[in-house]
Amino acid sequence: MSEPKDIALAVREKRARRVQNLKKAIIISLFLAILLPILLCIILFARVGHLEKELEELKAERELQKVKEADEQVEAALSSQSQDTGQEPEESIKVFAQEEAEVFPEAETKKVYLTFDDGPSGNTEAILDILARYQVHGTFFVVGKEGEAYKPLYRRIVEEGHTIGMHSYSHRYNEIYASVDAYARDLTKLQEYIYEVTGTWSRICRFPGGSSNTVSQVDMEDLIAYLEEQDIDYFDWNVSSLDATGRKLSAEEIVGNVLNNIEEYSTAVVLMHDADDKTTTVEALPVIIETLQSMENVEILPITDDTVRVQHVLNKKK
Repeated sequence: MSEPKDIALAVREKRARRVQNLKKAIIISLFLAILLPILLCIILFARVGHLEKELEELKAERELQKVKEADEQVEAALSSQSQDTGQEPEESIKVFAQEEAEVFPEAETKKVYLTFDDGPSGNTEAILDILARYQVHGTFFVVGKEGEAYKPLYRRIVEEGHTIGMHSYSHRYNEIYASVDAYARDLTKLQEYIYEVTGTWSRICRFPGGSSNTVSQVDMEDLIAYLEEQDIDYFDWNVSSLDATGRKLSAEEIVGNVLNNIEEYSTAVVLMHDADDKTTTVEALPVIIETLQSMENVEILPITDDTVRVQHVLNKKK
């Protein structure tokens, strides 16, 4: 038989082990009670951050869709008017061209200006590659995009000899066309941003929707007067690719829209768009350039201070 002392010692050791195990269980429970909420908070914060990013992307997509719809409405209206009347969308285009012709006599050479609105985008690099391949310079009416991926595109436009113009910073019609001050703030922000990124102080612009747009809440002549005060020239277009209308045009349709309407102008300013979804515009560009370069007495040029102004609306108030 075991001695009473041995039995007591065994009991104490057993009790000590139970106490030790209980302490370990309590420590583990406390550790888990602290750790689990921290892990849950980290997971929740990560999830909230992801949801916020998705929300921002959704907002950006909605804004882009609004911009596209506004552009499509303007393009469709201009196209419809042209088809209904058999004339250019704005009679002032022809009137202004005649007035300028007195100062700049019509030359034997036809001048064509390829212009691209709404960039930079995922297609800008492809457009620049095509222009470089054919040794052609164009004009880019850009908007404000501050992502690091876009800054090299702004710089490349300038460094490769193209003209960089201002379209608007936000391209939100309801904001920039709310008042002259709103338009001025938006344009100044873009002008300063372009200078910050490229070192170029842009002095040309194109109104979103053109100077003949019907969505502005302020008289366009007042905005034109503001530009004149700032020594900024604005350019519309007299040839449209119609690549911003309601449906996606094929490359062949875009080529036809451009080439079929260039002949009647000694100065042809061609409207195209530089946006992620304008893949057929990129496909059409080589054909347009090759055809123009095959024509006699045709020059493809970037817009400069000497370019004849093609404008839908003139400032009659001055």
